[in-house]
Amino acid sequence: MRQLAGLWIAALWIACFSPVQAQVTQQVVDIPTRPGVMQRMLVLTPPSPKAAVILIAGGHGGLRIFANGSLQWGAGNFLVRTRQLFADQGLLVAVIDAPSDRQSPPYLAGFRQKPEHAADLQAVIAWMRAQSKVPVWLVGTSRGTQSAAYVATELSGTDGPDGVVLSSTILTDDGGRPVPAMPLAKIRVPVLVVHHEQDGCRHCAFAGVPALMAKLENAPRKEVLSFQGGENRGDPCEAMAYHGFNGLDSEVVPRIAGWILAR
Repeated sequence: MRQLAGLWIAALWIACFSPVQAQVTQQVVDIPTRPGVMQRMLVLTPPSPKAAVILIAGGHGGLRIFANGSLQWGAGNFLVRTRQLFADQGLLVAVIDAPSDRQSPPYLAGFRQKPEHAADLQAVIAWMRAQSKVPVWLVGTSRGTQSAAYVATELSGTDGPDGVVLSSTILTDDGGRPVPAMPLAKIRVPVLVVHHEQDGCRHCAFAGVPALMAKLENAPRKEVLSFQGGENRGDPCEAMAYHGFNGLDSEVVPRIAGWILAR
């Protein structure tokens, strides 16, 4: 995949305040990835970041981020709604949208395991490293785990992530390849698996987690963080159910950040 040069960035700065950390700045950033394609992301920058995370939402992934930082879709997604909490932990945060050539249905559906998607994420990883000079992790939730795991099997070394977090992993899939069916032995960076023990989504039963962990045979460090309780409302595969760690944000995010920073 080609190296990035001369990144064009369109940014709108917005002040965000945290009761835990000093001021965090938020900006909307567009970077070129493939010929004629731009990748938009919402970036939160704390003072002196300790590591960086690229947050990949589930569902169809088409957040439709506007220039002012608002979203057309996905505001309640676990990783999207907790972006400030990740920044509060001292992490540089990028919430990615679907790329410019996937800004209409089906958005990222059917695209998460394509070379073009890996190229887009490679560009984001490179941009994050250029900004912060710190380790860059991919963090996916639900369908976003198919993106994160796929990219980690396709990219390595300076092109790839320094670590991966898989939350509410897609363990079975009627219409595509679930995460355990990917060549996970190719992943040679740390992997954290985060799962709710009561996840009611039929593609994400907690009983399937041990088989996933067994496939991560070459990860130098791996662990499961499991959670119980919280609130369970609506569709069992959506963000307000156990699947989305509803009611547990302030517990789950610090645990994830702590594992990343304990590298």
